[in-house]
Amino acid sequence: MAADGVLTQLYQRGYLPPGSHASPQLRARAASLVLAPAIRQRVVAGRMTAAWIYGCATEPDRLALLVDANRRISSLRSVRGCTFHEVRLGPFDVVSMGGLMVSSPLRTAVDVAMHVDVERAVPALRALLARPGLGVRLRLLRLAVEASPRVPHKRAALAKLAALTAEPAAPD
Repeated sequence: MAADGVLTQLYQRGYLPPGSHASPQLRARAASLVLAPAIRQRVVAGRMTAAWIYGCATEPDRLALLVDANRRISSLRSVRGCTFHEVRLGPFDVVSMGGLMVSSPLRTAVDVAMHVDVERAVPALRALLARPGLGVRLRLLRLAVEASPRVPHKRAALAKLAALTAEPAAPD
């Protein structure tokens, strides 16, 4: 049906009628369909996957999934089409959306700044900041990165945030 233009592919096995708006809830639902229900309960969509779910990045090739450090990650390694990252998740780091746990907008922005290469991170961060409904503000994001414990990419993350203020935003 997608080949005939009856449906538009949203993500892998997720489709929409043509002309439909892909909301964050629909993107999260489409991403959740890739995961077995047992795995879905143990992971959080994060980094560029969460940025895509919020409509601030392109569709990911592989789902970036966060696993809380208190959970065992070894049993998840055999899942294909995903990358797993063992992290510490706080009570305000996760939201439920479309049948999938997703990192909160602020946590997503911090993770993108810390762990994504500058060429993909800066446009995604700019888009996250440009959506008032997400509640991410540059000052808050900078404070969150600065408050992070000693982590390897903290200085690079601060440089990415500085690049956001140095470069003028492209007109839409």
